[in-house]
Amino acid sequence: MCATKGANMGALRNSLPQALKSRGVSRREFVKFCELMVATLALPPRYLWAVEKALSQTKRPVLVWLEFQDCAGNSESMLRTSHPTVADFVLDLLSWEYHELIMAGAGKQAEDALERVVREHKGEYIAVVEGAIPTADGGVYCTIGGRTALEIAGHVCASSAANIAVGACAWDGGLVRSNPNPTGAVGLQEAIPGLKVINLGGCPHNPANTAAVLVHYLTFHEMPALDQFNRPLFAYGNIIHDQCERRAHYDAGRFVEEWGDEGHRKGYCLYKMGCKGPEATYNCPVVRWNDGTSWPVKSGHGCIACASHRFWDTKSPFYKRLPAVPGFGVDVDAGKLGLILTGGVAAALGLHGIASVAREQMRPKGEQPRGGPTEIAQRGGLVEREGPPEKP
Repeated sequence: MCATKGANMGALRNSLPQALKSRGVSRREFVKFCELMVATLALPPRYLWAVEKALSQTKRPVLVWLEFQDCAGNSESMLRTSHPTVADFVLDLLSWEYHELIMAGAGKQAEDALERVVREHKGEYIAVVEGAIPTADGGVYCTIGGRTALEIAGHVCASSAANIAVGACAWDGGLVRSNPNPTGAVGLQEAIPGLKVINLGGCPHNPANTAAVLVHYLTFHEMPALDQFNRPLFAYGNIIHDQCERRAHYDAGRFVEEWGDEGHRKGYCLYKMGCKGPEATYNCPVVRWNDGTSWPVKSGHGCIACASHRFWDTKSPFYKRLPAVPGFGVDVDAGKLGLILTGGVAAALGLHGIASVAREQMRPKGEQPRGGPTEIAQRGGLVEREGPPEKP
C-alpha cells in the first residue's frame, strides 16, 4: 500500500521481476509461477514464453480491492497461500493501492488513497470487489466513510479498466442474498447494470484462478473466455463429477452410506451424502487448495456447489441427495453392476440370435445368404478375395 503519490509512481516504474527480486524471489520461482498460470489457464505449454515475457516487461497496473457485505474469506483465501506465495506474486504484479483489510492507512487517509486512484488512473486501474451490495432502503445496510456500498461501487467500478467480482457474494449476492434477503443484497453486475464484470464464484474464490485471470489480462490485454455467467471457462467449464478422483467409485456403485462407515474410510463416492459434484462446475479437483494439497471431496466432505449460481438457495439442503443423474444408479452396488453388465451382454447375444432366426425365416426358399459387405463386394468384383486364387 503506497501512502504517497511519489511512492505510488515509484512502484509503477518497477517491473515484476525487479519487485520480486527485491523480495528475495528467485528467477526459478518466477518461472514456476508462470508455469502454474499457464496450466491453470489451460493453455498449451508453448504459451509459457508469452506469459513470462509479458510479466517481465509489463509495468505494474494499479489495483483497488473493495469489501462490502462479506466475511473477508476471499481476502483470506488470497493471502493464505505459500511457497512462493501467489499473494506475493499478485501483490508485486500489481500496485495494490487500496484494500481495507490489509492497508496501513485508515479513515480519511485511506479514502483519499482510493479517490486519488480513481482520479489519476481513470480507465487504467483494476477493481476487485468482494462481498454483496445491499440495495434495500437506499443501500443503508453497508456504508463506508459515510457512503453506501452501492454509491462506492458505482463511482469506482464505472471508471476502471476491468472489474473482477471475487467470491459468491460479489457474484450473485451469495449467503447475504439467500432467502429472505432483508437487505436486498445483490452481486456487482446486478447492482450496477451495464458494468463489464468477470465473476470468480466460489465460497471462497480460489486465489490461483484470480491470479490466472490477472495474468491473462496482462499478457493478452483482454479477459479470458467466459461462460453465460461471465465466469472464466478455464475454471468453470468442466463438471466437478467428471474431474473427481472418486468418480470410479460412483461408476462402480461404491458409496458412502453414512459418515464414518467403511466406505467413507476407503474413500468411496459421497453422492448419497449430498455431494453436488454431478451438477457443479469448477476446477477444484485440479487446482485444489493449500498449495494443491487437497479439496473438500478429497478430505471426505461432499461438494456443496459453492461456485454455482445462487447455491445457498438452489443447492441446499447440502446433505440431501440429488435426484438421478446420468450414469449408473446410486442404488446399484458393485455386485449388482456386474450382474447388470453380464445380463446386458447376454441380452445382446440373445437378440442377435433371434434376429438371425428371423432373417432365416424371411428368406425365400432356395435363396443363399447374401453374406456381409465384404463378401458381397467380392462377388461383384469390387475387391480382391483373400487367400490363394481360386482354381479355374
